[in-house]
Amino acid sequence: MRSRLVTICSTFVALFCLLAAQEMRVQVLDRARINARPGNPRHALRNESRGRLLDARGTPLAVSKGNRRMYPAGRSLAQTVGYASSLYGESGLESAFDSVLSPEIAAAQNGTTLSAVLGADRLDATSRGGDVVLTLRGDIAGLVDRAMPGGVRGAAIVLDPRTGAILAAVNRPTFDPNKLAEIWRTLHERADAPLLNRSFDGLYPPGSTFKIVTASAALDTDTVAAGDVFDDPGYFSIGGYTVHNAEHEATGNQTVARAFALSSNVDFAQIGLRLGVDRFYDYLRRFHVGDDSGVAFSTTRDDVPKAATISQSELAQMAFGQGLAVTPLRMALVASAIAEGGLMMRPQLVKELRPPRGPLLQVPAEPWGRVSSKDTAATVHEMMLAVVRNGTGTAAQVPAFAVAGKTGTGTHPGGAPDAWFVCYAPAQAPRLAVAIVVEDAGYGGVVAAPIARTILTGALPLYSH
Repeated sequence: MRSRLVTICSTFVALFCLLAAQEMRVQVLDRARINARPGNPRHALRNESRGRLLDARGTPLAVSKGNRRMYPAGRSLAQTVGYASSLYGESGLESAFDSVLSPEIAAAQNGTTLSAVLGADRLDATSRGGDVVLTLRGDIAGLVDRAMPGGVRGAAIVLDPRTGAILAAVNRPTFDPNKLAEIWRTLHERADAPLLNRSFDGLYPPGSTFKIVTASAALDTDTVAAGDVFDDPGYFSIGGYTVHNAEHEATGNQTVARAFALSSNVDFAQIGLRLGVDRFYDYLRRFHVGDDSGVAFSTTRDDVPKAATISQSELAQMAFGQGLAVTPLRMALVASAIAEGGLMMRPQLVKELRPPRGPLLQVPAEPWGRVSSKDTAATVHEMMLAVVRNGTGTAAQVPAFAVAGKTGTGTHPGGAPDAWFVCYAPAQAPRLAVAIVVEDAGYGGVVAAPIARTILTGALPLYSH
């Protein structure tokens, strides 16, 4: 009899240990796999109570309705707002601020086992997600999305140069995050990378838009003056490399200011050589060229050769925007620094964090550093006005106000040049700075400048403060 009791007890102990081991495996070892199942009630609870992403005026850009995550801005801000999905995870701002937006599911008071948690039918008040108020403007993003042509690759970014507030970051190609489950496989199979946030993570040779940086450096260091005369015979040879202008034209004898307006690569190659590596790279650092983007969800750095390794011919090419690659955001910040009299503001995507508990957290505008003196910026400002008035950027002219800008044609192996245009307006009291790049599209003055005109014409009335 005693042996039978021992056997029965041993059996129960063994079964209990087996059950405990299974419980441990489910709760700990298989937690991630179970949590990822689309049928997991945890996701419905999380989605129902996930916080909102709001634009600068309080309009929802990401909001939960029932157990679905909805994106009212649709494709216009798809890569920047991102997505939050039980199947595919998070991206963009949904990922960057997941710790604020995501609720914490309260454990059931009658136990802490997995079954008890899965059986929870409510969230406590502390597990509601917080809201994030962004600097983005849904109306301006929609306008920019309509201005960008379809069937191209590229990006357009709009910011307030006075604060660094990013108002729109629109990419081509794009997608509708409301249909993520339907199009997920296609998004990953497409060669044109619609998931790539080109505004912040796309790297492109900036072409002649980078002459803003070179001109600022040369004028600020007294390497040249705006009235100095250079001769452009149509070519310039250095270290076995020959520099040509975009159409191999000769622009003749002209001042630095006119060389900027006509976008002479030949003259700016010579200006870069006069600057020298040390001074040129000093101003790259001032303009934050080579840094990461400075925004929450992107760590992409501009692709800049190390100063110690570049040759004289490479320096000459960098002076007119070849031999390095930057993001559209970087060039929008370059333009905005001139608009602000040589002061660059740190790029900003978030205005307020509204956690479920505790005080509201405001994110103030913050200077990122002075790139040049006010006098230098004023001179470059006049040069950028001339680009639009009677230079390569006349297609950006708007009758109601003056536009200051710079065209660019970024060449690269294996395709047509990338078309660039960067600008700000109204020129005398700038409220908007814009950078546009269209991949493999040709001349910036022909392709990108008209897009900028459309954006400025529509956006400035919407952004009057």
